[in-house]
Amino acid sequence: FSVDILKHQSTKATMASHDLATSMEGFVIGIIGMGDMGKMYAKRLSDAGWRIVNGKHAHLPLSSLLNDDLSAFGSSIAFSWPDYLSGIRFRGWLSMMKILSYLILLCLKSIPHLSKAFLENIGPTQANGNILRVNACDREEKYEGLCEEFADRKQIKIFPNGHLVSRASDYIIYNVEAALIGKVVAEYGPSTKHNAIVGGQTSCKAPEIEAFEKYLPEDVDIVCCHSLHGPHLDPRGQPLVIIKHRASQESFNKVEHVLSCLNSKHVHLTAAQHDRITADTQAVTHAAFLSMGKAWHANAQFPWEIARYVGGIENVKINLTLRIYSQKWHVYAGLAILNPYAKEQIRQYAQSVTELYKLMLGGHQEEFAQRIRKAGAAVFGTRSWDGELLLQDEVLDRFSLGKKPETPLPNNHLSLLAMVDCWSQLGIVPYDHMICSTPLFRLWIGVTEYLFRKPALLEDVIRIAIEDNTFRSDDLEFTFAARGWSDCVTFGDFESWKDRFVTTQKFFEPRFADATKVGNEMMKTILENTRK
Repeated sequence: FSVDILKHQSTKATMASHDLATSMEGFVIGIIGMGDMGKMYAKRLSDAGWRIVNGKHAHLPLSSLLNDDLSAFGSSIAFSWPDYLSGIRFRGWLSMMKILSYLILLCLKSIPHLSKAFLENIGPTQANGNILRVNACDREEKYEGLCEEFADRKQIKIFPNGHLVSRASDYIIYNVEAALIGKVVAEYGPSTKHNAIVGGQTSCKAPEIEAFEKYLPEDVDIVCCHSLHGPHLDPRGQPLVIIKHRASQESFNKVEHVLSCLNSKHVHLTAAQHDRITADTQAVTHAAFLSMGKAWHANAQFPWEIARYVGGIENVKINLTLRIYSQKWHVYAGLAILNPYAKEQIRQYAQSVTELYKLMLGGHQEEFAQRIRKAGAAVFGTRSWDGELLLQDEVLDRFSLGKKPETPLPNNHLSLLAMVDCWSQLGIVPYDHMICSTPLFRLWIGVTEYLFRKPALLEDVIRIAIEDNTFRSDDLEFTFAARGWSDCVTFGDFESWKDRFVTTQKFFEPRFADATKVGNEMMKTILENTRK
């Protein structure tokens, strides 16, 4: 799927109101599965400003009406912007006085709504009744804990189980593990409210769609979604895939309208397109980071304590690897094992690692160099190199868990070379998928581009790969790790995946707090840089 195809399918979600064919007064969201992502959805949906405007349900932010200059206020007030202030921005005292005078008039007119407007989103306007409420549940043993956690959030009601959520909600979102989606929908799906809308937030849509078609009543519409980022990352501007699988346009509009408060970029795909693109991007990217972590674990190495792994590209590798291993094991297992397209990609990555390593061991420099250059031309050859690199040295060097050596040590960057070789072998041009890419994927493209757009650095890496034997044992463990993850995916072995993941997770666990702090800042800084 080329980026041109996706561009016309995507819409940048704004917080402006949408016209709906019917009133959404009393519309209730149901969330089954209150993990980190489920909680993020529940909080943001319930915190958004909602009210009835002309009989229609609308989410109306002040920021969209003030040309984004006052976006920090985050309020949700319905008013018209006067013609004499259109296009104005904070450029001098006259501009500011015009805006302040208008806001004062607005306050006098709308005091009941403005009392909290500049502190937080006002929430559903009580004068119009319960306009948007969130029903939520997780496993029954978590009921009391969730009730206590959300006691202060009046718009979120915790239920003991999914039967009660399904019966009382208009749009139900299943936020459960991809491996468990069939079991959970089989249990709660038949209880779905008449004419409701149901969707899932799993990372793999094939088993999700299969479960919905099998267990949901015929009168239920199916509109799925997938936020392509983690639960602790700001969703604003991040891709949000929305899939109209079995639904009327009216139901689809309602879902888009409700999710607009996340301020994400809406990307419209089919379930099959979603799984193919996530396999091409996330699955292989995760395999690389998982393999690096496993190799460091096998060598009993904390990479930030070893000079070879400090500074530049290595900072990205370490921080993102620890970021992945700090998550729950099933987050990545479902995407890799259940996605029908992921097996080929992960198998090819392991094969690329193995074949390149064999060429290194055999000292076949000409064949090795030819293969790397050919892969680079296939993946990056159509790009224009007139612009700046996505990632710069000063940005990469800023985020380190260790002390950078004065003289950089040699590194063949096998993980990066194998990634580009994998993309080349599969005919994947990663830039085609940037419109619905995850932050991890954008960073991984950034570091591979960093290597391949610097000819002198790439030639040095090729030379080191053949001539320098200093870190052959590290490369051997990396090769073993890549093949091990591939075997788990090939055999659909969740237990082996879990065991491999959890044992390495425990090894790195003492440094997760530091890595998360540095990693979050790195993600924020680098992603801001890559958006320019």
